[in-house]
Amino acid sequence: MLESLTIAQGSATLASGFMLVSVWKPILLFAPFVAWAWFVSSVLDKHAQRFFLGQEKWALIHMLFGLAALAAIIFVPIGGFAGFGATLLIVIALLAGDIGLFVAITNRDERVPEGARLTLDFEGMKAARDEKAKVKQLGTSELIIVGAKKMKVPPPPKESPEFAVRIAAEQIIDKAFGMHASQVDILPANESTYAASYLVDGVRQPGDPVARNDAVQIIDFWKSCAGLDVQDRRRKLQGEVSISGEGMSSTTVSLITSGSGSGMRLSMIFNPAEAVRRKPADLGMLDKQFELVQSWAGEPGGVVLLAGPSDAGRTTTFYTVLKLHDAYTANISTIELDIEDAIEGIKQIRFDPSADGPDFATTVRSNLRRDPDVLGIAELPDTETAANIARADLERSRVYLSLKANSALEAVQLYAKAVGDPKLAADGLKGVIAHRLVRALCSNCKVAYSPTPDMLKKLGLPPDKVPQLFKKGGQVLVRNKPEVCPVCNGVGYMGQTGVFGVFPIEDEEKALIAEQNWSGLRSAMRKRQLPTVQQSALRKAVEGMTSIEEVTRVTAEPKKPAPSKSKSAEPAA
Repeated sequence: MLESLTIAQGSATLASGFMLVSVWKPILLFAPFVAWAWFVSSVLDKHAQRFFLGQEKWALIHMLFGLAALAAIIFVPIGGFAGFGATLLIVIALLAGDIGLFVAITNRDERVPEGARLTLDFEGMKAARDEKAKVKQLGTSELIIVGAKKMKVPPPPKESPEFAVRIAAEQIIDKAFGMHASQVDILPANESTYAASYLVDGVRQPGDPVARNDAVQIIDFWKSCAGLDVQDRRRKLQGEVSISGEGMSSTTVSLITSGSGSGMRLSMIFNPAEAVRRKPADLGMLDKQFELVQSWAGEPGGVVLLAGPSDAGRTTTFYTVLKLHDAYTANISTIELDIEDAIEGIKQIRFDPSADGPDFATTVRSNLRRDPDVLGIAELPDTETAANIARADLERSRVYLSLKANSALEAVQLYAKAVGDPKLAADGLKGVIAHRLVRALCSNCKVAYSPTPDMLKKLGLPPDKVPQLFKKGGQVLVRNKPEVCPVCNGVGYMGQTGVFGVFPIEDEEKALIAEQNWSGLRSAMRKRQLPTVQQSALRKAVEGMTSIEEVTRVTAEPKKPAPSKSKSAEPAA
């Protein structure tokens, strides 16, 4: 009897021990593990694999965080609701910290495109899912388009002809994003066909041909999205839409349409304001070049020429150099045909050639008569504009004049010729900034190699100081098998950087300009031993930022006759 009672008491004690932990407590403690494990395996692990972010390394980090959370459950005493709540918070903090650490580090990795970066905006994710559900009810359109008056453009029903136009229009944008293009142009190719082309890091890439009728409908679709007059097929029209979608951030698209004898044209520029927005130190100038330009900004008066070809960052350089001046202590204005970004503290005047009123030269003269501290002029459309600049009070006013020119010497020649009086033009000149854009090698797939001594000698590089250079790759090894690089899509380049030639115009150079002695001016520039555009580009190739092939492509000059008496040569390209 006593033995039975003892056994019964022991059983009761054991049962009571099992009942000390409620059934719902383990469920609550391990629920965060389930959610965390699913997110790591289905999102983070695949993200690390896709962009070669060190999948095994991150798997180890995830495991360590998971073990730390498990240790918190085992070693933190669970005494009452307060202790249980503290343990649950520790577990959640550790697992959330793992996810947050992954997102924070990988989003700063240059191998991850901006549109593919992760976000922890759960409300935004829910809104995107809701929006996607609404879109599915209408059709399978994937992009969210916000057009005129900030109104979303809903996709039409699947069965309608308009839905096919919408899909075709979206496919062009999808391809542009996949190629990391900054601009898309849809232009007539011949009487029956249009063609889309993509500007990728300054290099034009051909797209697929589009039947003329289909292309016109696509152009009309984008015009209607931007609130432009679809029936106006001749005049230049400008509008704006924003585009977003799954896995991509909102993108502002500037639309420019115009007509010609061969048909309508459409240009779509992605994030135009961001494209021209740079800090002065991030332009790409060499240290000594930047110091020289900064010293010019600290002095009043004079004309500084900004020289560059089309699609070579002229607007970016124009805006960035203006930012070297203090807009709150100086009177700074610009005159532009198209204002691509708003600059804080600077009065930006947009000149519309189609509007009634004074012409460009008169607008420039009117602004110069107000004695501005700094005036930026984004174009030189006529000789009268150049003459008005040269005759201004250049002892007080600094003028930055942006010119479409291939070199510093060519810019000086163009300006002197436009002024009409070489001596008058020379008197007011302060300096010239010539620039180009070179593509930056993809850091994920660039290939190092040892250059030969002959090659270095031809490039003017010291063989003993350049042990290796880099060239484009385009492929990476995945399990010992070559695959297209996911970062640059096999191009081998990703992004662009500026290369510059900065040349002061002092008494010797002014005398040579007045005499139109261009050969002598070239020699005087070289005598200063300042790095030219080509030399700056070679330095970036030595640093591994770009390739010799890219330097050659960008700095090779087309053969053309000199615009003046003496034969022109390239001093600063």
